[in-house]
Amino acid sequence: MEKRITGHTELLGLIATPIRHSKSPTMHNAACQELGLDYAYLAFDIQPEQLEDAVKGLKALNVRGWNVSMPYKTTIGQYLDRISPIAQMCGAINTVINDQGVLTGTITDGTGYMESLKDQGIDIIGKKMTIVGAGGAATAIVMQAAMDGVKEISIFNRKDPSWQRAQLNVSIINEQTDCHAQLFDLDDTDALRQEINSSAIFTNATNVGMGNFVGKMVLPDTSYLRKDLIVSDVIYMPEKTKLLEEAEKMGCQTINGLGMMLFQGAASFRLWTGKDMPIDVVKKALNF
Repeated sequence: MEKRITGHTELLGLIATPIRHSKSPTMHNAACQELGLDYAYLAFDIQPEQLEDAVKGLKALNVRGWNVSMPYKTTIGQYLDRISPIAQMCGAINTVINDQGVLTGTITDGTGYMESLKDQGIDIIGKKMTIVGAGGAATAIVMQAAMDGVKEISIFNRKDPSWQRAQLNVSIINEQTDCHAQLFDLDDTDALRQEINSSAIFTNATNVGMGNFVGKMVLPDTSYLRKDLIVSDVIYMPEKTKLLEEAEKMGCQTINGLGMMLFQGAASFRLWTGKDMPIDVVKKALNF
């Protein structure tokens, strides 16, 4: 690493809180080293009241670009110059590109999710998905899935402040794609069981299973699972959430969020550097 740092080295990074668990620095620095690119990727733990100043600081330091994670995906847009159409559709941003002082926000989470499924030999095109959540990652997933050709998406969410976002997601999907989307209250356990039963894949796109929710499941119990159901989780720390552990016991094919993190990062990497991330090298660095 030290041999790569020069007076010409440009910065890349990630802003979020908490952040020290992130594997993004390992991933991007391994890619830069393999390709001989003069960049260094750092993680910045930014508190909510620091967000505006952080963006101004990164811009002033001419940082080439950075990723954005929770809790800033839906709030950072107000401090940027441009927002891509897909980010506008999703109402969330996970990637910022700095082109000579012009900051553009976009989102690669949905692409990362769909690519991670392909990487594991999973094809959900023309099939039905049930997903829990309506945050930035969940929104990106359902939008990309709908645009890529998933036939039906059933979204479950609590009637909390994100419910309105979930309603908007359903409207956009139904009006702008060929996919049919529906929204259900997560407390409607009968509907949850019915929708999962008719789905090829069930996805947890909430934080249930990590942090303060380690050991918790977004489902009431394991009876909602079946052997031929694919179960995915956007969480990768821990590598196996309670949901994935129980799904494996049921014989389900499971996939955690590490692949999504890898491929969304690869899409961001291409936007910053113009180069394709060396996936095999990065997988090795991540112990994928």
